[in-house]
Amino acid sequence: MNKRVLIVDDSGYMRSKIQEVLTNEGFEVAGTAPNGETAIDMALELKPDFITLDNILPDMTGLDVLKTIKEQGLESVVIIISAVGQQSTINEGLELGASEYITKPFSEEHLIRSIRKVLD
Repeated sequence: MNKRVLIVDDSGYMRSKIQEVLTNEGFEVAGTAPNGETAIDMALELKPDFITLDNILPDMTGLDVLKTIKEQGLESVVIIISAVGQQSTINEGLELGASEYITKPFSEEHLIRSIRKVLD
């Protein structure tokens, strides 16, 4: 079965780049979201296997999105991908339930390795 992913990033370029990488690896992109509110709605509706989540969104932080979907009982694996790489933010993301925290810029290989690691 193909793993289904929801890609959340305010950058259209980054959403399409991540989508391209994951599609080439055989993942099914269930949807993409440009902001936190859309991300929460789509995550709860689509129940993807995993979510790539930017931390800097126009309406809230990725950590707020993560907290909300976990409180709603969503069991999707969450991988935060963000330009914010402060250790305190990384720790908070992992404490809130993210499985992995990748800082931008990242290589395609690093992204795929990280996803495979948390899904296996």
